[in-house]
Amino acid sequence: MRRRLGIDIGGSAIKAGIVDLDAGSAVVERLEIPTPQPATPPAIAERIGEIARRLRADGPIGITFPAVIRHGIVGSAANVDESWIGTDGDALFEAATGQPVFLMNDADAAGIAEMRFGAGRDRAGTVIMVTFGTGIGSAIFIDGRLVPNTELGHLEIRGRDAEDRAAAIVKTRLRLGWVRWARLADEYLRTVERLFSPDRFIIGGGISHEADKFLPLLTVRAEVVPAAMGNDAGIVGAAVAAEERLG
Repeated sequence: MRRRLGIDIGGSAIKAGIVDLDAGSAVVERLEIPTPQPATPPAIAERIGEIARRLRADGPIGITFPAVIRHGIVGSAANVDESWIGTDGDALFEAATGQPVFLMNDADAAGIAEMRFGAGRDRAGTVIMVTFGTGIGSAIFIDGRLVPNTELGHLEIRGRDAEDRAAAIVKTRLRLGWVRWARLADEYLRTVERLFSPDRFIIGGGISHEADKFLPLLTVRAEVVPAAMGNDAGIVGAAVAAEERLG
């Protein structure tokens, strides 16, 4: 059995697990610990080192982060501490864990998991994964190949960042019902559809567990389906990517 450690860094929690790369599932106890606040590079690195030791990581580790990642370097900070910009995340986490590390965008990792094992499995054409959460993440796949770091949550709609209008946290913050929030999500998806004409949207994030309450309200022409991998998508996708890049 091929196993690798995947770690998913989020704004409120860091999730991790040893992944069965053939089955696409965590095979040992899944860990979840609070993200330190402020979430600076040294503070996060300390937590990642603790996780690697607890789960006895041996070999390449895949780690997700909610930012643009180019060759291991953090290039944005929309929803994280600005001190991350310019940080060599690969080097930082390799020093903390003692293992090779592949750092990648969180939505890209979730998308890889869905395309390999979930709602995008065996799908050709253009598939776009959209995660509605604290922000809006995106991952574009063309015939199964990832176009990394798309950051479509920052498209401008009505003069504002799309995620400031339609992220799941907006629904909670403004106490919106499903109909009102679905209109905002639909406007965002229709904007993406005009630009990329996808064959399928995969909707991820915690809100996807209640997909039956908003998917019927959407008007996009593309097929829209909920994500299938749940909260483990980032963990699984990161582990798969680390094995393919560094294994």
